[in-house]
Amino acid sequence: MSETKKVPAVYDYVDSRVGASGALKRNLRKVFPDHWSFMLGEIALYSFIILLLTGVFLTFWYIPSVTEVVYNGSYVPLKGIMMSEAFSSTLHISFDVRGGLLIRQIHHWAALFFVAAIVIHLLRVFFTGAFRKPREFNWLLGVGLLTLALFEGFAGYSLVDDLLSGIGLKIASSILQALPVVGTWALYLLFDGEFPGVAVIPRLFILHVLLLPGIILALITAHLLLVWTQKHTQYPGPGRTENNVVGYPLLPVYVAKAGGFFFVVFGITTLISAFVTINPIWLYGPFTPDQVTAGSQPDWYIGFLDGSTRLMPNWEWVLFGSYTFSFNILFPAVVLPGIMFTLLALYPFIEAWITGDKREHNILDRPRNNPTRTGLGVTAVTFYLILWIAGGNDIIATLFNLSINQVTWFLRISLILAPPLAFILTRRICIGLQRKDLDKLLHGKETGRIMRLADGGFVEVHEPVSEAELSVLTARSTYTPLPLPPKTDATGVPTPGYRKKLIQAKISQWYSKGSLPVPTREEIAAGQHHAQEALEQAEALGIEPGKEEEISHA
Repeated sequence: MSETKKVPAVYDYVDSRVGASGALKRNLRKVFPDHWSFMLGEIALYSFIILLLTGVFLTFWYIPSVTEVVYNGSYVPLKGIMMSEAFSSTLHISFDVRGGLLIRQIHHWAALFFVAAIVIHLLRVFFTGAFRKPREFNWLLGVGLLTLALFEGFAGYSLVDDLLSGIGLKIASSILQALPVVGTWALYLLFDGEFPGVAVIPRLFILHVLLLPGIILALITAHLLLVWTQKHTQYPGPGRTENNVVGYPLLPVYVAKAGGFFFVVFGITTLISAFVTINPIWLYGPFTPDQVTAGSQPDWYIGFLDGSTRLMPNWEWVLFGSYTFSFNILFPAVVLPGIMFTLLALYPFIEAWITGDKREHNILDRPRNNPTRTGLGVTAVTFYLILWIAGGNDIIATLFNLSINQVTWFLRISLILAPPLAFILTRRICIGLQRKDLDKLLHGKETGRIMRLADGGFVEVHEPVSEAELSVLTARSTYTPLPLPPKTDATGVPTPGYRKKLIQAKISQWYSKGSLPVPTREEIAAGQHHAQEALEQAEALGIEPGKEEEISHA
């Protein structure tokens, strides 16, 4: 039997028992839109795959134990030093295992890229409104993945048991102790006694290589399944509606592009890891509880937590003469992050409640078309960045020869003033861009060519907007705020839930403030027709498109 006959025979044999041909035909032709920003989620997925592959390699030699040993490896400056088996095995991977240092650095860089890709992907989803119905659950999965990625990164960062990671564990123990009532119990649960204990490294190892990766993998699978079953979002453009998807089929186009992009991500990560050193633990030395590394900084994704703790005033109270309430740690390290992530997770539901919008949305918003949402997003990013910068207030003070108190107070004031200023500025910019788009729709696009009228006046020649740009400019709807509810109905009976509805309506009116109405089709057609007539008149007078005229703006 020839090879060409064997393949259909095998296919028929499998399909007659599995019956998957119909589902495969439907799914393999599923269309995905083509836009560079959709690759952000792929970077996160591919980084996670890289983490799994390199993590398996590292577990062959890593020893999760704090049992003290004398180091006799290849790194001469630390020979004869007492250290934990965890730190010693990491040095062994770095200096004695062939390719070990490269794999360890790939693992660390991939972890940073994984968190960064999730954050940027969430920002893209937020600013384009991709979290709206029916994708609220996917947004929750994304926030859950971000949260778990932070804990996973911290757990892996702490396994090395060097001086820098030990400081991070000490900070974590202080945060646990600051929890009211259950703080001491939580500390003993993680460390099996007082800090540093002997059980924290083995327990973090189990969390890092088994529990958290399993949950993350489950959430990624659920996220991809929802993306697969739901209609994919797409940016506005020619032929794109709420009821279709314009793009390329999964097989062969998207599979080929995705496969190639995976190797691009892997290659760039490897290239950076080969030439850029990260976390040189041999310079920090083993963890010793009575020592601290000067200028210590955590990985970037934990920097905001460090910054919030540094900016918090030293408010600590002793209650009932014996109970210490460390508000200076509890609020910045527990309460504030809790508020931030809770608001982040609930935002789709908050916006839907404010706007009363229950429709399905498959066409993405341009950020300018929702000024308030965009302003709130920039406000949150500004707040986060100030906290992140505050995590290095000592480094900033040293570099610029400033007092650390001056830097801290400047950042405290900025944390209060900068976010609302960023909101006002962002919303005004969005409204200004809306006005620019509205002018294009009603008057055509500026050409920079000047025409002299019969009465001696001058006017700029406009030209009609292209069909492709027109489809983008018109891809938004006028947002109508919720009306104020009456206190009573026609019979004088008080409106049920009046106060709640009144608050909702006022917030809704504030949310829609400044957003410009979308012109009607007739107004757009009239504006484009007028621009076309003006263009034809200019060309008839010899003012050709693309040529500079002697008469120009003064």
